[in-house]
Amino acid sequence: MTPKRITVLINAASGSVSGKDDARREEMSAAFAKHGISADLQFLPGDGLSAGAEAALGKAREGELDAIAVSGGDGTIRTVADTLAGSGVPLGIIPGGTFNHFAKDLNIPLSIDAAVAVIAGGNSRAVDVGEANGKIFINNSSVGLYPYMVIDRERRRKRGLPKLLAMAGAFVRAIRNFPVRRLSISAEGWTERVRSPCVFVGNNEYRIAGRATGTRDRLDGGQLYLLVAKRQNRASLSVLAARAVLGILDQSRDLRAASLASIEIGSRRRKLLVAFDGEVEAMQTPLHYRIRPKALRVFVPATPA
Repeated sequence: MTPKRITVLINAASGSVSGKDDARREEMSAAFAKHGISADLQFLPGDGLSAGAEAALGKAREGELDAIAVSGGDGTIRTVADTLAGSGVPLGIIPGGTFNHFAKDLNIPLSIDAAVAVIAGGNSRAVDVGEANGKIFINNSSVGLYPYMVIDRERRRKRGLPKLLAMAGAFVRAIRNFPVRRLSISAEGWTERVRSPCVFVGNNEYRIAGRATGTRDRLDGGQLYLLVAKRQNRASLSVLAARAVLGILDQSRDLRAASLASIEIGSRRRKLLVAFDGEVEAMQTPLHYRIRPKALRVFVPATPA
């Protein structure tokens, strides 16, 4: 059923949104109006999204809204999903970030008009989310090299570098500093100590070979996807990264992989930097990961793209 009343939470600093608020508001308003949907568009700073989502959820529970939508990148969607998970209130997605991994894996189109048409179609389905120590993630979470790269990337972006160039520079620096973590990983009755530059936990299984590397076939499989990088020196990790970009990873040689419902990652450190969907937080150890099956309801195309 087409939602008739909707609040749209828009990250005013996200990807293609920044500096184009007026044009984006006009385009989005027209798209919703075309489908007869009354849309309250709220442009919010990144640190105001959580409060905006809480307020919108309260209205939905009072029967004042039929759905909530979010426009921004994966980090923005994660913030709103963190509030909506478990509520049953459907979430519309209007991609507005740089990569838009979550939207792409759900076959949600990237243009405003087409994304709003998906919401207007009213077809929603429940998808899984991952959780670590109470923090939701929609794509993946990681420990080791990547959180340091994200922090360095954001420093470079503040100096005016585009996101991709900033990440490339951050990768070079991370390889030079090369943080290797000694961790214990426990799951389903076993515990293993590892020494790795990167431990990755995905919300459902990721493709790690071929042209579709870095994508998921489904988001409702009810499993976390654990990847542990085997390579432990600068040169071999650089090769591993190149193989990932080219889509020619060899799981048996490059990575250890497992699909699990829950994982615990321990460390001698009291806190670890942890990446969640491209954003970083310092988290108390141990890290308790679990999958929350079908916790988030999302509008998706009625037929695959």
